[in-house]
Amino acid sequence: MTRPQGSAARELGLKRGEFDLAVRLGRIRTVAAPDGGRRRVPSAEIERIRETEGFPDTLREQVRVVGTAQAAELMDIPPTRFTRLARAGMLTPAKFYVNRYRAVVWLYLAQELREFARSEINAPLLTGRTPDRLRARLAAGDDLRPRTWRARHASYLLGRSTDPWERAAAIATLLDPTQVAELVESPYERAHLHRLRPEETWYGAPESPTAQVVERILTADHPDEISWLRANLMLRMAEARRLRPAPVPASARTARTEPATATVPVPVTAPAPIAAPEETATRSLWSRLLGRRP
Repeated sequence: MTRPQGSAARELGLKRGEFDLAVRLGRIRTVAAPDGGRRRVPSAEIERIRETEGFPDTLREQVRVVGTAQAAELMDIPPTRFTRLARAGMLTPAKFYVNRYRAVVWLYLAQELREFARSEINAPLLTGRTPDRLRARLAAGDDLRPRTWRARHASYLLGRSTDPWERAAAIATLLDPTQVAELVESPYERAHLHRLRPEETWYGAPESPTAQVVERILTADHPDEISWLRANLMLRMAEARRLRPAPVPASARTARTEPATATVPVPVTAPAPIAAPEETATRSLWSRLLGRRP
C-alpha cells in the first residue's frame, strides 16, 4: 500500500516544505503512482521512518535549513565570510526561494554546516586570510551557488529515475532547450523527453516572475557545466535508444513511405570523456552525484 504525500507528511510530523526537502535529499522514498499522478509514499517506508531511533526529532533535524545569518552563527564566522565560502562553491545550498523583491534567498542544511565547521581540513577556510584560489574566483565575480544546487538537484532527479529515457529527460531539464535540440535532432525524441520531464510545480505558476527567476537557476549556464551535461545527455540517449525507440504518433507513421524500422534513430556515438567542472567543490559534487564521468 502507498499513501499520498500530504498524508505521509502528516504521519511523519513534517511540514510540507520539510517533507518535500526530505524527499529530495533521499530521506523519504517515494514511488511512481499507478495512475501517473503525483508520486506516493509506501506505507512500509512510513513505518520504517517512524521506528527510527529519535523519531521525529532526528528526521526534523536532518531537514532543518538556515539562511546566511543563522548559518554564519552556527559556524561561528562572520556572515560576509560565510557568503564568500558559499559563492566560491565550498558550501552547497539545499533549497532556495524567491522573495518579494525577486531576489534569490539560499538556504543550507544545518547538519551539513556543523559537519563542515567541525572538520579540521576546513579550519583554514574559517579563520585568517581566504586562500588565493578562492579569492581569485570571487574577484572574477563567480557565484557557484546555482551550480552546486543544480548538482544536488541532479542527484535527486536521477535517483528517482528508473528508466533510461527518464534519466535522459532528467539531464535535459538542466540544459537550455536549444542545447537539447542541437543534440537530439528527432522531434519525436524531443517530444518524448518533454513528456517525461520531472514535475516541477514547487516554484509557482508557469510564466510567473518567480518561475522565470527559478528557470534561470534550473538551467546550466557555465561552459564546463554545459559540456558535462551535454556529454551525459548523449550517453543517456544512446542507452535509451538501445532499449527502445521513442514513440512515433500514428499519424506520422502512416504518412511515411519508409518501412517502420526506418523510424529507429541511428545511435549517437558518445564523445570522448570530458573533464568535470573546474577544481572546486562542484567537481566532486558532479562526479559523485551523477554517478560516473561521461
